[in-house]
Amino acid sequence: MSRLTGLRNAIRSRPYIVDTLIAAVAFAATIAGPPAGHPENTGPVTPVTVALGAVMCGSLVFRRALPRTVAAVTVAGVVVTLILVGTRTPLEVVPVIALATLATHSSRRVAWTAGAISALALAVARVTVSDVSWIGQEVAGQTAWIGMAIAAGDSIRSRRAYVAAVEERARRAEQTREEEAERRVMEERLRIARELHDVLAHHIALINVQAQVAAHMMDDEPGQAREALGHIRQAGRAALDELRTTVGLLRRPGATEELPTEPAPGLDRLPELITSFTAAGLKVDCHLEGTPRPLPSPVELTAFRVVQEALTNVSKHAGDAATRVRITYGHRDLTVDVTDDGRTGEDGHRGAERHDGTGGHDGTDGTSTGHGLVGMRERALSVGGTFSVGPSQGRGFRVHAVLPAPQTSAV
Repeated sequence: MSRLTGLRNAIRSRPYIVDTLIAAVAFAATIAGPPAGHPENTGPVTPVTVALGAVMCGSLVFRRALPRTVAAVTVAGVVVTLILVGTRTPLEVVPVIALATLATHSSRRVAWTAGAISALALAVARVTVSDVSWIGQEVAGQTAWIGMAIAAGDSIRSRRAYVAAVEERARRAEQTREEEAERRVMEERLRIARELHDVLAHHIALINVQAQVAAHMMDDEPGQAREALGHIRQAGRAALDELRTTVGLLRRPGATEELPTEPAPGLDRLPELITSFTAAGLKVDCHLEGTPRPLPSPVELTAFRVVQEALTNVSKHAGDAATRVRITYGHRDLTVDVTDDGRTGEDGHRGAERHDGTGGHDGTDGTSTGHGLVGMRERALSVGGTFSVGPSQGRGFRVHAVLPAPQTSAV
């Protein structure tokens, strides 16, 4: 099978060699004529027929590059031969080859039009120079050969077009699969980046706050300093555990290391989250409004991460501010609202932060990249919710998210 494929590829890569071989065989066959005793009534081989045969068969070398010209030359050669010889000659097979090639490389309309013109021209020449009828056997046979040549060429053209269309569809399908795979990879990278940011930013912010407390209390109140160091150790351990859980999800299923199976955090862990911030000195007031109910896991995780990132930002940039967290269970949605009364920038925003949440992080120096707020927005939009940030009434900052949570939903 591989040898046959290699032979086909070699033939396709050298079309002129193949066409030259076909032209040589056709010339030898037409000059030699039918074998002795053959019933076909053909004229004698003369220098004129040899010269015309050389021109007609020689033109077959260019049948792929100039199919219309070659077809016209071969048909005209047969007409001239009929006029000069007055009877049939073996050269009549040459236009059949040329017309079949024309049908292969041209549209169906062009092929059948050329075939009809050629059949009419040859029929007129034959009826004119010889004593045959328009409906005689010779005219009918000649027309049938031309029709079969056009049909064969058209069939080859249709098959090639079908194969090309199938290959193009396969190529586009492969390209679409590659684009879809690339899109999924990018989405997964963004999801992992959000998760890593949320896991690390929270605990590192607490470690930073507690480290400052420990440094401040080390000389005067060593007991509180040791307590702050204990909080640092606990936050570091929690950060490592959550980081191990997140990174473990990226490992191959065949990994032998036993991975944590703790579920993704939800609103049931909200008291624990609030406690971790209040232990770091942040004043947090949390209120639940409405009747709590089971929510889809993505909505639970998004709500938890929004509160976590909002409190992390407050602890980093307005640690002495009073913060209010309000979770409202509505009829068809869940509203997460986190406000603080801390300082804002001169323009009413924290640092370089913009209302759409796509600018810099709400840092006082305006140099951060804003991955936290961008991540909160992406999380809210991924579950079909809305998200907004901006200055709250009076002073401070507000993070507001509305997440879809119909009452019929279940975890």
